[in-house]
Amino acid sequence: MAESICRALRDGALEGEHAPALTIRDSLASPFGFDVFTHVLTQLSSNILAGKSQSGGLVLVAFTRSPSFYMRLLKTRGIDVASSRKWIQILDCYTDPLGWKDRLVDSGNITPLSKEASTGESLCKNIKDMAKLFSSIIELGKGLVGQGKVRFCVAIDTVNEMLRHASISSVSGLISNLRSNDQVSSIFWLLHSDLHEDRVAAILGYMSSIVASIEPLNQSANGQICNSENLSLLERNYWKGKLHVRFKRRNGRVRVMQEEFDVEQSVINFTSLSSGDELINRNLLPKVQFSLQLSEKEQNDRAKVVLPFEHQGNGKPIHIYDGRRSLEDSHNEATSVSTGILQTLENSSKGEIIYLRDSDDERPDSDEDPDDDLDI
Repeated sequence: MAESICRALRDGALEGEHAPALTIRDSLASPFGFDVFTHVLTQLSSNILAGKSQSGGLVLVAFTRSPSFYMRLLKTRGIDVASSRKWIQILDCYTDPLGWKDRLVDSGNITPLSKEASTGESLCKNIKDMAKLFSSIIELGKGLVGQGKVRFCVAIDTVNEMLRHASISSVSGLISNLRSNDQVSSIFWLLHSDLHEDRVAAILGYMSSIVASIEPLNQSANGQICNSENLSLLERNYWKGKLHVRFKRRNGRVRVMQEEFDVEQSVINFTSLSSGDELINRNLLPKVQFSLQLSEKEQNDRAKVVLPFEHQGNGKPIHIYDGRRSLEDSHNEATSVSTGILQTLENSSKGEIIYLRDSDDERPDSDEDPDDDLDI
């Protein structure tokens, strides 16, 4: 299922449609959102380098980690960072997000920022300005892929930092502008949902085509971990969990899936659900008051039904009840008509339409308007 997420982001957007968007949601009960984020980031980077992705580059907006951290992370996971200038750009919103350090440098209170943290346009000094942030992302992306039809993807390691300094309407406007941009192929971000009101998570989820929620492996209805006296069960929740994913398709339908994962040495591994969890997953389907499947007897009965087209071509006349005369009269008339048609077809290779009026009161076809006498 995690591969389905990566595949959807890899394939990108169709012509004239918004770019696919992924929200990764976690909470204090299962704080593995960053592990899922780095997994998606690694898979997408690998697809870009292999030429399997619609996007030709990646713009990473870093709020919680330094650019050097992400470069080391990609390198340890086998991604070629030697040519990183050609396919990835990192917008540094971590070093000086509000420009305080820059003002202290101007006043002479601290030494200038390191060369790594102040390389050109990749340093953002005011994350409150959503318009400037949007233009910086687009400029970095165009610097990778140019002005043509080649697209790039956008990764935001957390939207919580933006929500601390800007309203939800401003942040959602930034994301909406990125999704509707012609050169953005896909976008994904991380949200720590328990740090904000429920409506914030609802708004970002509404804007997303994929929502991946991280849940504890064992959780009761009231949100507390089950069997708290069992220490081994508690330990499992510290390095294992569930990934609950909701896919919103283009036709409006929603597909819900679940998958287990475990984290070992900062590497996340996904596994299919156990049999008990599969039963729970099936219970997530909407309950209806009728059966959607046929029993063996119903299948046999359906197989015995002779469909209207199955009795044609066996030499017998076709009896059609017109619904206005008695069934016996219709049967006799249909027999005589069909016999005459068969005789006509035997003598001529051309078809013929025979029309019988229902009664003598029926007006013949003519060019006269039957409503000419009306004075309207």
